[in-house]
Amino acid sequence: MTSSKAHVVVLGGNFAGLASAQKIREYAGDAVDITVIDRNPYLLFIPNIPGEVFEGRDPAATLKMDTSRALTEAQATFVQGEVRAINPDTRTIDFTPKEREGAPSETLGYDYLVVAFGCRLAYDKIPGFAPYAHAASDTYYGNKLRKALFGGGYKGGPIAIGSARFHQGTAVKDLVPMADAACEGPPVEIMMSMATWLKNHGLGGPDKITVFTPGKMIAEDAGRQVVTSLLDIASQMGFHYRNNIGDIAEVTHDGIRFTQGDALDAELKILLPDWVPHPFMKGLPICDEEGFVVTDMLMRNPKYPEILACGDAAAVTVPKLGAIGHQESEIVGKQIAHDLGRVGEAAASEPLKPLVYCIGDMGDNQAFYIRSNSWYGGDTQVLKIGRVPYLLKMQYKDLFFRTQGKVPPWGLDAAQFLAERLFAA
Repeated sequence: MTSSKAHVVVLGGNFAGLASAQKIREYAGDAVDITVIDRNPYLLFIPNIPGEVFEGRDPAATLKMDTSRALTEAQATFVQGEVRAINPDTRTIDFTPKEREGAPSETLGYDYLVVAFGCRLAYDKIPGFAPYAHAASDTYYGNKLRKALFGGGYKGGPIAIGSARFHQGTAVKDLVPMADAACEGPPVEIMMSMATWLKNHGLGGPDKITVFTPGKMIAEDAGRQVVTSLLDIASQMGFHYRNNIGDIAEVTHDGIRFTQGDALDAELKILLPDWVPHPFMKGLPICDEEGFVVTDMLMRNPKYPEILACGDAAAVTVPKLGAIGHQESEIVGKQIAHDLGRVGEAAASEPLKPLVYCIGDMGDNQAFYIRSNSWYGGDTQVLKIGRVPYLLKMQYKDLFFRTQGKVPPWGLDAAQFLAERLFAA
């Protein structure tokens, strides 16, 4: 028997994908059948990887959440598979089941498609990365860096931390600013945590660290006022800073060369790559010239309105920040529910108003807290540094795991109140 319910297929099961499935169920109720496809049956809590690494803990043991319970509660069917193609004209996707190797390609139809499977982190586009550089973006690279720090691989020499250039499509340039780096909260977090680690291990301090950016200003999306304050603090601490340095041309044993001819000497190189869409996305009629899904600020593709996107795969998600993906998933849920008569016009028509919300670990139970919309034309720029932001970062992860991703609506409001009103450094 064929179901009369709308079939929603969500591509991706990490932050944006899981949240989309939950929000669609919350707002559309029993009007939909939901299928979630992801390569992994777990969610990786990526924002906390650097903190685990610098504390000497294995992030694979502490930051993976099995998504089966969360998706069962959302009454969503999970398929462990690798998406191979999106076919907008036939409303189908092609995927390969991944539970066991050897499965042939399968095709699945949809009434609505939510593209939320993030991007490739293009470390493979950085010559010399594998033998000479480090990262803290997943459990493999996190543990590789942890072993270098705690296993004697790092000998105490100079350190370079920074980002490759981001290649952003131009299709939504009238909706969001153009960025030179995909997300630069992590380099700032890593440089602060690295300095604390050096101090605690008797190997020096911030004067050994150079942080660099391909842009005019690191973390420019946080707002000029916030970044200027951070850079003043970093300068007083002894950090070195290089901006407008261009893209990474090559990593060597002794340092990094850049496309504009500059170079940095460094024993330890901790890098953030370009965020690149999955190869099959480029050339699709729903995507920009780079392969990011084009949407309006209601997260719908203008040519194929039954296709929505959120998280890093969406062209309007700049920077590539989890907090923005969370905002977008709320819109996705309301948009689909509105089509099905479950949510009113007013509630469903509130467009995305991006907000940069970031808490970065600094080591020694300290963190920085940023809430800003000035990059998008708003008037909010908040920076706080101290123990309260650190506690908020740790508690948010615990709350996320306890609620299986369904953080109560008051969660961010409470964090804002605690950090900004009851803040004590």
